[in-house]
Amino acid sequence: MTRKLIAEAIGTFILVFFGCGAAVLMGAQIGMTGIALAFGLAIVAAAYGLGPISGAHLNPAVSLGMLLAGRMRAGEFLGYAAAQVAGAVAAAVVLLAVASGKADYTLAANGLGQNGYGPGYLGEYSLGAALLFEFVMTFLFVTVILGATQAGAPGAMAGLAIGLTLAAIHLVGITVTGVSVNPARSAGPALLAGGTALAQLWVFVVAPLAGGALAGVLHAAGVTRAEG
Repeated sequence: MTRKLIAEAIGTFILVFFGCGAAVLMGAQIGMTGIALAFGLAIVAAAYGLGPISGAHLNPAVSLGMLLAGRMRAGEFLGYAAAQVAGAVAAAVVLLAVASGKADYTLAANGLGQNGYGPGYLGEYSLGAALLFEFVMTFLFVTVILGATQAGAPGAMAGLAIGLTLAAIHLVGITVTGVSVNPARSAGPALLAGGTALAQLWVFVVAPLAGGALAGVLHAAGVTRAEG
């Protein structure tokens, strides 16, 4: 179990550092498409590099979906979620240290790629839009993950399918919330950025967990699971 938790922490570090790092360090150069690809490619890297150890959930919403789909125990879920948040916080700390090496960088002005909504944040979408987007996209994301990793699925392609799905979600909704679909990914930057990001963090915990839970329940019921 220790090896699995370490793998989850490292994998989530990769996701947050690559994805949020692309936004903070290279956003002006690569744009939103580049940021979307960074998040997707980070998932691919972690899935193939660490998936054989822990399954590379990298996301409490994914782990909750796995729990409710009957693929892991409650104790494992809690350990995975803690490791994922720890990896995300570590990535945010390292990203802040790197970004602070630029003369004109300030945490208040440039941030850490934190999620948000409302006035002053990207497309300035409403709370309702943010909740709906995060719920629906997490449901779809976890449904794809459960399907791509179920028995009988082409296992060698799972990491690519999952990574491309995350990239597509970002292409659709970066301006809505910055795209979370992952409470750990949101927690890392928010805990360091504080202020509005921390006050709004509940949205990126509640909506993704609800979406992941629904995906797990439907998979367990056989609605989105292959027969046999």
